Amino acid sequence: MEADGFVSRRTSVETPGVDSRVTGAAAGAGFRWMGGRLLDTTGGFVGSLSPGMAGEQGFAPVLHRATPETSTSVEPEIDYEGLPQEAATTTHMLAGAVAGIMEHCLMYPIDCVKTRMQSLHPEPGARYRNVMDALRQIVRTEGVWRPIRGVNVLAVGAGPAHALYFACYEKIKFSLSDAIHPGVNSHFANGVAGCMATVLHDAAMNPAEVVKQRMQMFNSPYRGVLDCVGSLWRHDGPAAFYRSYTTQLTMNVPFQALHFITYEYLQELLNPHRQYNPSSHVVSGALAGALAAAATTPLDVCKTLLNTQEAQAIHVIQAEAATASGAVGAAAAATAGATAGGSRHISGLCEAFRTVYRTGGMPAFFKGVQARIIYQMPSTAISWSVYEFFKYIITKRQHERRLRGDRDGDK
Repeated sequence: MEADGFVSRRTSVETPGVDSRVTGAAAGAGFRWMGGRLLDTTGGFVGSLSPGMAGEQGFAPVLHRATPETSTSVEPEIDYEGLPQEAATTTHMLAGAVAGIMEHCLMYPIDCVKTRMQSLHPEPGARYRNVMDALRQIVRTEGVWRPIRGVNVLAVGAGPAHALYFACYEKIKFSLSDAIHPGVNSHFANGVAGCMATVLHDAAMNPAEVVKQRMQMFNSPYRGVLDCVGSLWRHDGPAAFYRSYTTQLTMNVPFQALHFITYEYLQELLNPHRQYNPSSHVVSGALAGALAAAATTPLDVCKTLLNTQEAQAIHVIQAEAATASGAVGAAAAATAGATAGGSRHISGLCEAFRTVYRTGGMPAFFKGVQARIIYQMPSTAISWSVYEFFKYIITKRQHERRLRGDRDGDK
């Protein structure tokens, strides 16, 4: 993101096919390229690249003297990827918040199904063949509103979490790309930016995730969101809201790194000029989300276990502990396990991994993978398309206001 203007797709002036006179002029006067035009520091039109004669490769430079007439008559095209310095962060945060809320609210029923299908020991009434079968059974047996129970807490958490997420990502991506290789998209910078943005996102989102998944479970004992929050606070303390934070980071850091690298790579193929192109944003987002979701499903299963503290899984651990204690102390161990049953928790990624493996072997790590991919593909497609749309609209209006201000100033 350039600090002084609209130049996200930063094309180096030292491009093959551009005359050295143009290069020297641009370097000496602080000119910059945008959409094949050479602009001065005030946005005035100075030159352009016109196609060469037949048989010639590349483009021929055509220089113009920047006069007030040409500067006011030719308006530079809007590059929505580049934002004015004073509005960039707020724009990204606003667009990101809207994208996050819409993404999670629209896909919430599928998210509910995913949480249930990742249960290690589902009850007889919560065993589903596939995503559509799960939705039909939930609506038929528990009511039409059951698949969206708890969506309000997720909307509250998703707004600030995604605002931080996209603002941090854009800022770090452009700063790091400029430091590594100015003017060129860096996959390494995209991955690092995605990882750093995830740390902030999960810190804001983790409490909402815990409450949401407790509300989504079959036969959830909570009357509502406030009852769930109060119960967790009274019985487990504030630590309950961040019990899965390290696991969430362990899952989301590789997920987001793979997600952003794939998205930016697909954008280079499908939308090389980085124009506002809804179809390319949808396709890139969906494919990037599907790939990242499939690769990180085992960690998501562990995160769900840590968030829900599934009673049957805890019972398996207690039973194994009683068996391991030997025949002599079996009764005492069982009694102690029953007494401590209310305070026994699965904590930490390693214990979650061991519990998942003990209860179902390797296939258990991929429980709900179908639902996760079905959830993530439209989810990331919605997120990116809504984010890019609002970024485009907000940036366009800011640019138009700035142009009107410049005209008023000239008068």
